[in-house]
Amino acid sequence: MTFFEIIILAIIQGLTEFLPISSSAHLILPAEILGWREQGLAFDVAVHVGSLLAVMIYLRSDIAKLTVAWFSTGFSRQQTTESKLAWWIIVATIPGVIFGYLMKDFIAENLRVAIVIAITTIVFGLLLWYADITAKQTKKIENIGLKEAVIIGLAQAVAIIPGTSRSGITMTAGLMLGLDRESTAKFSFLLSIPIILGAGLFSVLGLLESVAKVNWNELFYGAAFSFVAAYLCIFLFLNWISKIGMLPFVIYRLVLGFVLLYIVLG
Repeated sequence: MTFFEIIILAIIQGLTEFLPISSSAHLILPAEILGWREQGLAFDVAVHVGSLLAVMIYLRSDIAKLTVAWFSTGFSRQQTTESKLAWWIIVATIPGVIFGYLMKDFIAENLRVAIVIAITTIVFGLLLWYADITAKQTKKIENIGLKEAVIIGLAQAVAIIPGTSRSGITMTAGLMLGLDRESTAKFSFLLSIPIILGAGLFSVLGLLESVAKVNWNELFYGAAFSFVAAYLCIFLFLNWISKIGMLPFVIYRLVLGFVLLYIVLG
């Protein structure tokens, strides 16, 4: 890849991993539309590592509290708010792991195409808009229980379909369950940590089995630019989402989806 392609793809990953607009869609599109060659497994791992580091550093205080609470009271009868939330993150992660493992080959062979991305971008964008304008948004993150964790986890499992957006569909589910925007966004970001980590480790195993040469400069710059873009994205999103709502992202998804349909079908 050229240095320009590295920067663009890394920034796309960093921004779209946490915005409700689908990172997988945007990483596929340059190859589909601009004719760029696939970035490869090693680069994909690198930019996800950058995004993972960004969310872990930004939410380090929450992660520390959840971890300490889970190990100290997570297995006792006297659960704290933090230990319960840690359990709900674990519960919500399970469907995505199972669905991703069972369906990864089918998805890779059949659904990583522009027409699927266009349709899912539009459909799930409209669903996000509906959730945002109709939901009560009265619950906080500490009000999440087993039901909410299971439903949000099942929603996250659907995000393996390109164009769906992991953050988008988990926030949609959270809003429909009555969570306010900031709470559903924060839970979505916390939920991203184990799923990105698991996917990254799985990809690393595939990378170790590969005989392809690795360009370490590409990986370093990819991870670095992805980290910066993701950190800024998380900071701005959590500070602005209560004020701006989901409409700007819905409009973006609709425009992107119809442009893709025009390109594919035109």
